[in-house]
Amino acid sequence: MYIQQLYTNCLSEAAYYIESDKEAVVIDPLRDVEMYIHLAEERGAKIKYILETHFHADFVSGHLDLAAKTGAPIVYGPQTETNFPIYLAKDGESFNIGQVSLEVLHTPGHTLESTCYLLKDEQGQPYAIFTGDTLFVGDVGRPDLSSGSLTKEQLAGMLFDSLQNKIASLPDAVIVYPAHGPGSSCGKNLGPETHSTLGQEKAANYALKETDKAAFIAKVIDGLTPPPLYFPVNARINKEGYESLEKVMRSSLVAINPESFNEQKESGNTVVLDTRKATLFTSGFVPGSINIGLDGRFAEWAGSLLNFTDPILLVTEVGQEEESVLRLARVGFENVKGYLEGGFEAWTKAGLPLDMIIDVEADELAMDLKFDENLVIVDVRKEIEYGEGHVKDAQNIPLESLKDPGSMAYLEDNQNIYVHCAGGYRSVIASSLLKREGIHNIRNVVGGWNAIKAIDSIKTEKESAVLN
Repeated sequence: MYIQQLYTNCLSEAAYYIESDKEAVVIDPLRDVEMYIHLAEERGAKIKYILETHFHADFVSGHLDLAAKTGAPIVYGPQTETNFPIYLAKDGESFNIGQVSLEVLHTPGHTLESTCYLLKDEQGQPYAIFTGDTLFVGDVGRPDLSSGSLTKEQLAGMLFDSLQNKIASLPDAVIVYPAHGPGSSCGKNLGPETHSTLGQEKAANYALKETDKAAFIAKVIDGLTPPPLYFPVNARINKEGYESLEKVMRSSLVAINPESFNEQKESGNTVVLDTRKATLFTSGFVPGSINIGLDGRFAEWAGSLLNFTDPILLVTEVGQEEESVLRLARVGFENVKGYLEGGFEAWTKAGLPLDMIIDVEADELAMDLKFDENLVIVDVRKEIEYGEGHVKDAQNIPLESLKDPGSMAYLEDNQNIYVHCAGGYRSVIASSLLKREGIHNIRNVVGGWNAIKAIDSIKTEKESAVLN
């Protein structure tokens, strides 16, 4: 028996490859499926089944492309309805691969069709459970993403029954392999590890420790923040189907010279998306560009801030064109019209207009706070981060809210606006969005809150207490 977790950090997503006697299954594949095919080829195995734990909301799954390339059937658990052919598994049904098997455990709660797969070893003993978004390390799947006619309280009640009746009774030594790790928005606060054991979760996970159903429901729904805006879009795509990735890549990877790029960016609702690092972007960029760097949670922020129907033109570091298109496709974007040939260097060599954002250090902010009465600090962290500590009188505009230009309405270009997040990634995205809306007197605070809170002279607030 061979198990490999294939983890994608920017999505906090885990897919799985399981093999025995040259037969393999893939659980919850990403859209770029060649990695699974190559792994099977390297090991001389054949992919026999593609197992899905549920309709994922945070990425487009690779089930359709993988099935087309391998001939393996797509398996979903009970209560699944799709617009494409699947094998609809029954609760308790087993799928054999070599000398091991995977048992279907229908575990509704995160979604109605949510299903776990219990791996039994060569002796027929429970060895590992692939829990999808039902059970995470330190958390469980949120019950408010795909409720249909049900309330989040009703789904949370189902989740309690699933955990208690299907999972908690399994041996403590069973390895827990979830679909997501830390940073995922599919739960409230996932632990730092990407796998665990059932014994460890019974001892530490609040959701498995709680044995009272009403108390469980209250705890699971407490503190839920709005999910990323693209989640319903991806869930629908995974249910209804999508274009093949190969076709998307072919239509998107079109080199456009600077002059034509400049003409095309002015048409309709076209978005210029710059995927370079924040430090490169602030020193110079195509006017009107939105920066979302590949070095952060790129796909998540692209899905949250961009419209899926708007045409996209890309500016990337040279050699990162394909990676940019791929990572957009992972969350359902199929509308990239091309990329700037030669990157931003070609744009500058062509003598075309450019824009920039001023970077400032935290100590410069401290100095300006003393003398500039027209200074406005915009903190683009999440509300919960802001509540844990912030610069006194800073305005909290969470980055995700900046998709709506109305969130910027009270900001004026004659103000000296200093933008910061926690470390610097989100603040540059925010600054680019403000620039796009015509607010230009912006300074990006390098290092964000992490740097600001180390400056003794800056007054901060935490839980309404002023700290000097």
